[in-house]
Amino acid sequence: MNYSSDKTRQYIYISLLCAQGVIIGLIERMIPFPFAFAPGAKLGLANIITILSLYTLPVSESFLLMMMRLILTSLLGGTMSTFLYSATGAGLSWIGMLLIKQLGNKHVSMIGISAAGGILFNVGQLTVASWIAGSWTVMLYMPVLSFIGILAGIAVGIIANFLFEHVATLSRLRFEFKQPKKRTQA
Repeated sequence: MNYSSDKTRQYIYISLLCAQGVIIGLIERMIPFPFAFAPGAKLGLANIITILSLYTLPVSESFLLMMMRLILTSLLGGTMSTFLYSATGAGLSWIGMLLIKQLGNKHVSMIGISAAGGILFNVGQLTVASWIAGSWTVMLYMPVLSFIGILAGIAVGIIANFLFEHVATLSRLRFEFKQPKKRTQA
């Protein structure tokens, strides 16, 4: 295979992940959260796509995927404020998961990375809420959201880990796109 067909395959993969993330995000918005003590909390199932991208794509493409997914989800079913909350939470979560992933599989698992991402997402959202409200008292909600974020992150990490173990294509892509390809003469 030559360089251009490898890039085409990678763009198709990114597009498919983006579409799946948008669909998961839109469906998740329609699901009411069953716990009244935590309004606004959600499972963060679209984070499965972020985890998959962190383990199968180079950093720049993983970031691009996250941004495309946020923009499309907001355009299709959100408002400017939901974009602001989601972008801050997702950006902080993505950076944190990327940094923690650098520790290696020997020190932290995919499930641990996902749990950290769940907490960081909530930190980002509460930071925006504090800024909008003009008061840091919104941060008093952090213990409740942290607990839910950890549980949701563990669930998302388990699902992502399951996918890597049982979907052969993901296992192959986990290493294929990470390797820099040499250009071949066409």
